[in-house]
Amino acid sequence: MNFSESSEHLALRGAVSEIGAKYGHDYFARCAAEGRFTHELWSTIFDNGFGGVNLPEEFGGGGGGIQEMAIVIEELAAQGCPLLFLIVAGMCGPIIDEFGSAAQQERWLPGLAAGRTKMAFAITESGAGSNAPNLATTATRAGDGWVIKGAKQYITGMDVADAVLVVTRTGTDPRGRGLLTLFVVDTDTPGLEFRPIPMEIKAPDRQFAVFFDDVVVPTDRLVGGVADQGLRQIFSGLNPERINVAAQATGLGRYFLDKAVAYAKDRAVWGVPIGSHQGVAHPLAEVKIELELARLMTARAAWQFDNGEAGVGEAAAVAKLAAADAVLHAFDQTVQVHGGNAFATEYGIGDLWGLTRLMRSAPVSREMVLNYVAQHSLGLPRSY
Repeated sequence: MNFSESSEHLALRGAVSEIGAKYGHDYFARCAAEGRFTHELWSTIFDNGFGGVNLPEEFGGGGGGIQEMAIVIEELAAQGCPLLFLIVAGMCGPIIDEFGSAAQQERWLPGLAAGRTKMAFAITESGAGSNAPNLATTATRAGDGWVIKGAKQYITGMDVADAVLVVTRTGTDPRGRGLLTLFVVDTDTPGLEFRPIPMEIKAPDRQFAVFFDDVVVPTDRLVGGVADQGLRQIFSGLNPERINVAAQATGLGRYFLDKAVAYAKDRAVWGVPIGSHQGVAHPLAEVKIELELARLMTARAAWQFDNGEAGVGEAAAVAKLAAADAVLHAFDQTVQVHGGNAFATEYGIGDLWGLTRLMRSAPVSREMVLNYVAQHSLGLPRSY
């Protein structure tokens, strides 16, 4: 791993940052307030080839990996545009690329790479939580196809998605754990319904409860064409998700820190800028250090994933934990520096609280990361 970024990565950062700055947090907040998707920013990102940067060139992508996708997500967040659905896009395409049949790759990857096609990812269930093999949504064989029954919760972007990658239970192993299978289901398929979940998070990307009432799908929608192989496919997608959430957290942390530093330089009390006082300067310096450490861990996890290195699961989880902690500290200190102004809409800070806090709980909770490290790195007894 080279700690000096390549000229290509630096150029990618610069180009995406410029696009993000053109739209800015005011645009993001306006879309959230109006309850509409960030179509204009989404199109600009994909039209410039950045949204599909992690997909193969033969399908119109950039030929890069999670390292490049994480850069795109981080730089947009650093400009106040943390796009949740872009993280979802960063999961679905690579799963189909790695595990899908040639026909599935031809069918879905060009549209995903160009941004013309949007795909949601449905795994979360109220009764399963972090225990994915315990999910209850089933898929059973029916003639030449499959029938899906069940429900999912907190699925991002169903209102704009053309299809959804659904994780189902298709059997049970000898230990009683579910055998999982992934299907691509069009969002207008009969029997599939979704309803928005009212959220306190102010973001353009909406959350949905999704219901599958005897949804019939043909066999060619089974990812890879072989049932009961979904657990490996899921973790191939969940590790990039955690890395990309870490990238978004560090980018958002940079956004907050930039706000706080600018305010600390400009705001003068008793004749001097408040940033000249150690009570303001030192906490901001600590935030800077925490963000840089989280960025290093995120870069390492992305590099490990792209290079097929062992231990990427732990690295991705640790990066997510470190980044979520860092961005929360950045937010809190930015609020403290701004005082009452932090809660004024014009400063572009307070509306991001819900999304910032979410990253400590999702896509994997802080406690589950600590469980994993305690068991796998420290050799302590399994606690769950």
